[in-house]
Amino acid sequence: MSGPTIFDRDLLSRRRARAMALGPATFLLDRVAEELAERLSVVLRSFERAADLDTPTDALRAAFAESGKVKSLERASIISAGDLEVLTDEQAKPFDAAALDLVVSGLALQFVNDLPGALVQVRRALKPDGLLLAAMIGGDTLNELRAAFAQAESEVEGGLSPRVAPFADIRDLGSLMQRAGFALPVIDSDRVTVRYESPIALMRDLRAMGATNILVERRRAPLRRATLRRMMEIYAERFADGDGRLRATFEIVWLSGWTPHESQQKPLKPGSARRRLADALGTQEIPAGEKPGES
Repeated sequence: MSGPTIFDRDLLSRRRARAMALGPATFLLDRVAEELAERLSVVLRSFERAADLDTPTDALRAAFAESGKVKSLERASIISAGDLEVLTDEQAKPFDAAALDLVVSGLALQFVNDLPGALVQVRRALKPDGLLLAAMIGGDTLNELRAAFAQAESEVEGGLSPRVAPFADIRDLGSLMQRAGFALPVIDSDRVTVRYESPIALMRDLRAMGATNILVERRRAPLRRATLRRMMEIYAERFADGDGRLRATFEIVWLSGWTPHESQQKPLKPGSARRRLADALGTQEIPAGEKPGES
């Protein structure tokens, strides 16, 4: 069974299409595509059949074309199929088990309703020793906008409404990867700070990314002018630099993991070490319960 429906993915598709038609803001995705291609370049193998999972533009396709690592990169999507979300190809047909050598994704997995289930689907579609390499938006993203809206709504309207998505925390993603069956998972993150003249300029960029509010539980009534005005004041008061420009944080979380294979490194069994840690460190081993200096 899938979890609760958090995101309106049909609305996401419409807003991404509108952003593409009006001229998308791709600076964040272009940066991610370049970094993913660089991370793939250090992997000492090539990939015959790969799938790009829901990346909004062709940025990954262009970046990987230069690397020569990927022979074939097809589109993949997560779609709802009854109570499950299923990994499908361009014709919306589910991938066969162990069909792919590589799955990549740029700034898309944060909008999947059932992320644990999606990771299981990816692992199922990968061959043994296949690789998942992805970037997604992390939990500290837009913390300034979230805080300014929360304070403004509390003051003006006497309550809060969900306006910024509850993105996954990096501390939880490692365990999700392991639960999905990936070996050797690596999770890390970095933060990109973008400076704007005003919160309106930030919101304009979010619209051009197709990344405005798609929460199912979002407030459907139009934003009140008084709330917007107060939010802008709070943002300027709390998150402005010395030159008056406003900070906006985007946390990028990087995920990689391999499907299990007998050739991969495995941890030693407990008690199988041939050398004591104290000897390796050049220190004296102290039995439990004793203090240094006691005989």
